[in-house]
Formats: sequence, C-alpha cells, structure tokens
Amino acid sequence: MRIAIISDIHGNMESVAAFLEKAAKEPYDELWVLGDLVNYGPEPGAVIDFVHSHATLVVRGNHDDAIGFNRNPRCSAPYREMAKETMKFTRSVLSPEQVQYLASLPLTAERLVDGTKFVLCHAAPSDPLYKYMPANSAQWEPEMDSVSADFLMVGHTHTQFVRPAGTSVVANPGSLGQPKTGETKSCWAVWDQGITLHSASYDVDRTLAKIDRMPIPESVREDLKTVLRSGGRLTSSVPLLPKTV
Repeated sequence: MRIAIISDIHGNMESVAAFLEKAAKEPYDELWVLGDLVNYGPEPGAVIDFVHSHATLVVRGNHDDAIGFNRNPRCSAPYREMAKETMKFTRSVLSPEQVQYLASLPLTAERLVDGTKFVLCHAAPSDPLYKYMPANSAQWEPEMDSVSADFLMVGHTHTQFVRPAGTSVVANPGSLGQPKTGETKSCWAVWDQGITLHSASYDVDRTLAKIDRMPIPESVREDLKTVLRSGGRLTSSVPLLPKTV
C-alpha cells in the first residue's frame, strides 16, 4: 500500500499541481490530508474540492476550524493580520457546503495498514488544532503516551521531519502550499513500508500573481508573497518561528 500524506495546503493550487505531477509518475493508493486546506492562499474553494474528491482521510486544522466555525485560528503575531484578512476573503468565496465540509472534519483519525497503526492529527494528540511542537521537542514522548499507534502523523509546523518517540515514530510531511524550509518547494511524505519525505518546485510566480488579485490590503498581499518567495521568512534574515501558524 502506497500512501501520500500532505498537509497545510493553504489554498495554493499550484502546489497541488506540482504534487499531482509527481504522483502521476509514482501513483499512490490513498491520500491522507493533515489539515489546513484554507487561508492565506488564493484558491481555497478549489483546494477543498480537490481534497473532498481525492482524499481517503482528512483531519481538521486550525485554519479549517476557523473558517468552519468563524473563530480565531490563534496565529502568532507575524501571521495575525494575514490570517484575519484572508479569513474574510476565504469565507466570502466559499459556498455554504464548503464551509460545512471544513466544520465537519474530525480532529483525529486512525488507520490500520498492513498491521501498522497510524494516528493522524493536525498539531498534537493533546491539542489537535493549536499545539506547536517542532521536531526536537521533548514533549513528543509524553504525547505518545496518550495514543496507541506505531506512527503519529502531524502537520502544523510547515517543516518536514521523522523522529522516534518512545517505541513509536512521529512524522510531519511539511507544508504543501506554504513551506517554511527556506525554499520555494512543496513538501509531502509517502508511506510505502516506511516513511519517506519528498519535495518539488511549483509555479510560485503563478501563485503570487493570484495573490495580487485577492481583494485584501496591499500590505497583507506583500507579506503573503514574501513568505512564499522566501520559503517562510518575512524578512531576508529572520526566519518565522511561530507558535501557531
């Protein structure tokens, strides 16, 4: 069983296209999505429709929750204005059915594949929407005490990693649509008797042009474009290390 795992698409269909181009050469049997389909990006509706049509398992991210229930995604300071303004845009372009789809997504999911148990959530088992835990966090071992799984699949940090946690493994596929790796590459993971991490360049200029047409303040558009151009930096020298993104 070959499974593609993606997360944090954030309304970026060019990143989806790059992923699908790679997937066409190495097809997958199932697609798992670890949340944050929407906000920040220019095409939230198209991303929702893609996920709804193609994904086997989907869990709710903090931005999906914010749109689905019209509440605060609890972003860190550098992202608050971007989240606020793109929430207005996102809610204005989605249908009631698309909003309800986001609200209906579960916070966690489980799957047994060839005797291997997976647990999926956006952030962490103890706080599926908001808890920010990078790869080197000492909290992963205690987190695994609350779940019974061979693999825990998480997103939220927009960075890829695979690490042991007790007798289990935690894996983050990174962000498909808003990578924070310092590179303008879409990121994802593949399970095929083990986890491998993947990335590919996407047409970032096309996404930037679509952001330019979003009816949001110019300053917000420029910040969004800076994050995408730089692979997760609001300035050329200071990386973004948000507690919640």
